[in-house]
Amino acid sequence: MHLSHAEGDLTLEALWLRERNPDDATLDPLTGQRLIEAADLPLELNLSEAQLDGDTLSLAFSDGHATSFSLASLLAECRAPQAYEDMTFWKGDLSRLPETDFGAALEDDAALLDMLTQLQRFGFVRVSGVPNTEDGMQSLIHRIGPLRRTNWGGIADVKSVANAYDLTMTQRGLEPHTDNPYRDPIPGYIWLHCLCNAGIGGDSTLVDGFSAAEHLRREDPEAFACLTEVTPGFRYHDATTRLESEGPLIELDSRGQVVRVRFSNRTERVPALPSATLRRYYAARQAFYRLISGDDFTLHLKLAPGQMLIMDNYRLFHGRSAFQLEGGVRHMRQGYVDRDSTASRRLLLADQLSGQPDIKEEASA
Repeated sequence: MHLSHAEGDLTLEALWLRERNPDDATLDPLTGQRLIEAADLPLELNLSEAQLDGDTLSLAFSDGHATSFSLASLLAECRAPQAYEDMTFWKGDLSRLPETDFGAALEDDAALLDMLTQLQRFGFVRVSGVPNTEDGMQSLIHRIGPLRRTNWGGIADVKSVANAYDLTMTQRGLEPHTDNPYRDPIPGYIWLHCLCNAGIGGDSTLVDGFSAAEHLRREDPEAFACLTEVTPGFRYHDATTRLESEGPLIELDSRGQVVRVRFSNRTERVPALPSATLRRYYAARQAFYRLISGDDFTLHLKLAPGQMLIMDNYRLFHGRSAFQLEGGVRHMRQGYVDRDSTASRRLLLADQLSGQPDIKEEASA
């Protein structure tokens, strides 16, 4: 079937339309899930009739089935998403941070949607007014989705301790990295709540990994390609845990768009690849590291007590400068929330708080 509409011409296959029929014989009216077995539909299926009346598109198929579509809904399904839709790339000179107030986001749906929209757009948001208690951020997490539990528990301490089980729990600086690339699935969002930050140093660093990756694609396409093709492993082992996974430092979707970045010098384990591949990979990794550790891409900030960062662990690299306590205390609390529940909350709130656009088109069989 051929559609002529404002954004151009579109040809839709009869079989594709048939398996998407919105009627009760094809989709369960309560769940919206498909009732027919799409793989059993005849491959030679075609359209026998098509009529358009306003927004209603009525179709009849060669298997005898007939149904009606909302043309606006059908075209919305066919509309190709824009590259990095709803995202704003940034560098270290970002002048205005995405910000929200904890109490407002907790009590007001519009404020919560604004927080989640900023998080989607920039990859992070700074939240002020968080209760200065160990589980102060938990009530806002519950507004979005379940807390992701790991072998470290739910909301865990990030502070210097003796006999640290992870370098995070020391006073050393941390290079730009993503968290937990050795997990499957990798935690989607990091929630970092400051209870006390009285030490000297300990500034947080943030880097927009998508912005850096696209810069590498433009300036050094061979390095970019290498980091999308070579797949290192990542490993975390301690007395009670064995976690291992793998993935490229720059991961692309089916359209060639960056959908995830990884970097974890502390846990990366590169396999014994052929020498030429290793040399190519090490050079590409170095080029990427110089970008994400350089001043141009790095945003510096210091959390104050009662402030929190929410960070996209698929998009952002984060780190910190070394710190000295000298009688002070640096105490953070950290938790994870997965991407699916976060995206679901944002999309549902957007649907609830705003109407859907009305699209008028023309169709011909």
